[in-house]
Amino acid sequence: MLVDANGEKKGIVPLLSALQAAKESSLDLVQVSSSDANPIVCKILDYGKHLFDKKKSIASSRSKVKRNTTKEIKFRPSTDVGDYKIKLKKIKSFILDGDKTKISVRFRGREILNSDMGLNLLNKLKLELEDIAQVDQEPSLEGRQLLMVLSPLKKKN
Repeated sequence: MLVDANGEKKGIVPLLSALQAAKESSLDLVQVSSSDANPIVCKILDYGKHLFDKKKSIASSRSKVKRNTTKEIKFRPSTDVGDYKIKLKKIKSFILDGDKTKISVRFRGREILNSDMGLNLLNKLKLELEDIAQVDQEPSLEGRQLLMVLSPLKKKN
């Protein structure tokens, strides 16, 4: 079965005449169906352009898929106001881009005794981000880190 460059079916044609038709139109004769199909379907087309279009469509379909990524921001219990504002701005940009954000407060040495400072910091963040983010994981102490996970709010239809 032969399909020409315009997509019109020419019917069952001998191989030599199909090759001749492809050569006359300066295109390639490409087998479209599997080799065990009966009859074998061949198409006259520009194979290089066909491969290019195929790669392009695969690449565009990959770029449309949004992968859920988790970003992480690390704080210390004694993080100053200026650093806090910069990190808060970064967290907002992560959440507005649709990424989950893991916020950790790391304690060193005897700072662990004042873990309530870290908890206050995370609660302050939670309040400032409540209009754009929801809490996936409440603040929890894991070893010497206090962790909280935020994700973008679900859009209501």
